[in-house]
Amino acid sequence: MVSEPRQQGTRPVVEVVPSRTFEDLVRDEAPRLFAALRLLSRDRAEAEDLMQEAFLRVWERWDRVGGMDDPVGYLFRTALNLHRKRLRRAGVMLRRAIAPAPPFDAIAEVESRDAVLRALATLTPRQRMSVVLTDLLDYPSAEAAKVMGISASTVRVLASQGRATLRREVHDGEG
Repeated sequence: MVSEPRQQGTRPVVEVVPSRTFEDLVRDEAPRLFAALRLLSRDRAEAEDLMQEAFLRVWERWDRVGGMDDPVGYLFRTALNLHRKRLRRAGVMLRRAIAPAPPFDAIAEVESRDAVLRALATLTPRQRMSVVLTDLLDYPSAEAAKVMGISASTVRVLASQGRATLRREVHDGEG
């Protein structure tokens, strides 16, 4: 619904006033939207969830949607897009779940472990200990400092130096 133009300076200003409130939209369209989503999803809880999310997205944009010629169409399109998005996600998750896991390769695991041990051997004992505690065992630097008997900042410096050395070793080993 468009109200009468107001004069502001020399240019008329036309205000767009929504013909119905968001609450009217929810009251009037929720049963139809739920029925449609229930038929699509074949699951009552999924339909309710989709409906609520669609209404939320419309409410977030109500300043624009309320002035549209057909806010109901926007609501239904939003709900259907949400349904399609969930189907795509479910398909991706299903493909990942049923994809065959790569076979266990004991030789590759031994080679990887050997490469890690060789790389760690290039570090000083304090660098090695700080890298192992902070990166491999996920200790915070304060906890690693207590274990090593040094300050947390020293642990961070040693770990940083150790990582830099490991990066150089890996880079040099590839070239």
